[in-house]
Amino acid sequence: MTTQHAKRLDQINTHFFAAFGEKITLRCAQGHDVIRLDMGSPDMPPAQQILNYFQQRINQPDGYGYQSHRGTGALRRAWAVMYLREFNVSLNPNDEIMPLLGSKEGIFHLMQALIEPGDVVLIPDPSYPTYASGVLFAGGQPFYMPLQVENNFLPNLEDIPNDIARRAKVMWLNYPNNPTASVASLEFFAGAVEFCREFDVLLCHDAAYSQVTFDNYQAPSILQIPGAKNVAVEFNSLSKSHNMAGMRVGACVGNPEVLAILHKLKSNVDSSHFLPIMASVAFALTGDQTWVKQRNEIYQERRDLVVNSLVSLGLSFTPPLGSLYVWTAIPSGWTSMKFTDLLLERANISVTPGVVFGQHGEGYIRISLTSPVERIVEAMQRLTKLWTEEHSLHRF
Repeated sequence: MTTQHAKRLDQINTHFFAAFGEKITLRCAQGHDVIRLDMGSPDMPPAQQILNYFQQRINQPDGYGYQSHRGTGALRRAWAVMYLREFNVSLNPNDEIMPLLGSKEGIFHLMQALIEPGDVVLIPDPSYPTYASGVLFAGGQPFYMPLQVENNFLPNLEDIPNDIARRAKVMWLNYPNNPTASVASLEFFAGAVEFCREFDVLLCHDAAYSQVTFDNYQAPSILQIPGAKNVAVEFNSLSKSHNMAGMRVGACVGNPEVLAILHKLKSNVDSSHFLPIMASVAFALTGDQTWVKQRNEIYQERRDLVVNSLVSLGLSFTPPLGSLYVWTAIPSGWTSMKFTDLLLERANISVTPGVVFGQHGEGYIRISLTSPVERIVEAMQRLTKLWTEEHSLHRF
């Protein structure tokens, strides 16, 4: 039998990490000790009290049936508690919170629910690839907003042509940012909200890294801006904030009309979540958060190790205040793909080439902080050794 795929599948590519992961697996099978600094998958488990609570819940026999597509009331109320505690933002659990099977599926599905062929969507470049793939799969037209170091990796909204702004249906933002690790101020968010209000654009903010911060920095929510709920929704996730990536838990919060549209699609796609997971998420969101600060201190120690090494090599970058990454320029004359291959083949270090996040990511690599300190120390030693060898040959 010959099966032809739908033509719309031609609009998207297999996710970079799927193919790159296979390449690394093969290299490890050949006996190489690869230190993985490419993916943003937390290497630490959730807090022990969350694991203990989850264990209790999976032993209860009433947790194995189908659940509401909107999640449990307890879960939605827990998200409301978190937003009030962390951002002083009030959310109505009845219509301003939509639990997700991880924020990634919500990001992709919202584009299928909103975008018609030809609709314009404003997307940062570089950015998390799912923003663009969701738009392209729906037949939309991305308009890429460059994120450049000269503007602290914030899009310059004044550079968006008026005809594009008038046609745009959605704008994507993401701070703390993946991949650049940059942060945004409430002043910038206020400007973005005003832009979207003026041009009747839905503002989608991905806040997946809002609780992974350093140096006492507190990341804001776009919903802190007065009137933001009229034009905005925000995606959040426990993958990074509470080390629960494999449990696939997130939420979309904000504008109730948009959430109702997303709910209509999701009611035809999934059957909600496993009840013990939802209960554990509610427990994680409302319980003791001291461990989150302690976990961030571990990430900060790792960040400092990477930062100090990159400084010694003379690389150009900004020490991050949030996210799981360090975003650094690479030597001139190299593409990010070739430089990534060099690190893998000569030093057995895997990082992510900036170009996979967009054309404005060329000339950079993303280094993840999701490996133990001793592995990061080893990786930086390997990088320094390789750098010295290549520099002596005038290749850097």
